[in-house]
Amino acid sequence: MKYRYLLIAVLFTLAGSFVSCSKDNLDSTSIFPETQPKLDKFETWMENNYTLPYNVDMQYKLNDIETEGKHNLVPADSAKSAKLAIITKYMWFDAYNEVAGQNFVKLNSPRVVMLVGSPAFNSDGTETLATAEGGYKVTLYRVNELTKATIYNYNWLNFYFFHTMHHEFTHILNQKKPYDESFDKITPTTYVSGEWYQLGEEECLKEGYISNYARSEPREDFAELLSFYVTDSPQKWNDRLQRAGTKGASLINQKIALIKSYMKNSWNIDIDDLRDVVLRRGKDLRKIDLEHLN
Repeated sequence: MKYRYLLIAVLFTLAGSFVSCSKDNLDSTSIFPETQPKLDKFETWMENNYTLPYNVDMQYKLNDIETEGKHNLVPADSAKSAKLAIITKYMWFDAYNEVAGQNFVKLNSPRVVMLVGSPAFNSDGTETLATAEGGYKVTLYRVNELTKATIYNYNWLNFYFFHTMHHEFTHILNQKKPYDESFDKITPTTYVSGEWYQLGEEECLKEGYISNYARSEPREDFAELLSFYVTDSPQKWNDRLQRAGTKGASLINQKIALIKSYMKNSWNIDIDDLRDVVLRRGKDLRKIDLEHLN
């Protein structure tokens, strides 16, 4: 009985407190900042050269939630990020702009390009050179390895950046418009999935693959072929075909024919024209001012 009276008294007390709270004056000031953070010179340059013309958010400040947890990564140096941002725009976005137009780039480019300072090594000893996530984001690694010795070295830049830019962009295009499934049937029985890194380049060429990674699965085969084709000189490409032998070269040429058809019919891009633009820009890299954000 005492417990019952006590409970009623407590309830009345709580009810009174709720009534009292309803009379409090609430502060109308928002707890969220209403002003945009001030951009530094590099961030302003990225906004003017990526966000406004291409609707792309270039990121270089490492945010753990935006990375894959399986890699031990280091943030990108801001000065080196600025240099790579200039190079990336010139060799990737502006190259496609020249061939296919600004609207094509704006509609189909990734919404986010993230720069990471360190390599991304995997537990099996392989290295992830870049990633493309659902057509939304592309991540580039090894930014901090840009030095005076590498910054104008086309072969080094091509291996770690240019080739991977075109490779990952190909995945984005394929996700939007799938390629002809007959591509998968040219070498249907010789893909090796995760065992690709155990294979030698010469062996893969003779089986109709431009690289050992191309042998992992058809979609990687497609992306590898296109990216090698547009970044190789004609002489270097023909050298690969000679090393592939009659059988390997025939298979590679069948695949390239389908890739050319896909890019022309789906995107109105002649990949020979694209290669000419990419190679010309590669030769002109030394003319690009990488020290000033103009």
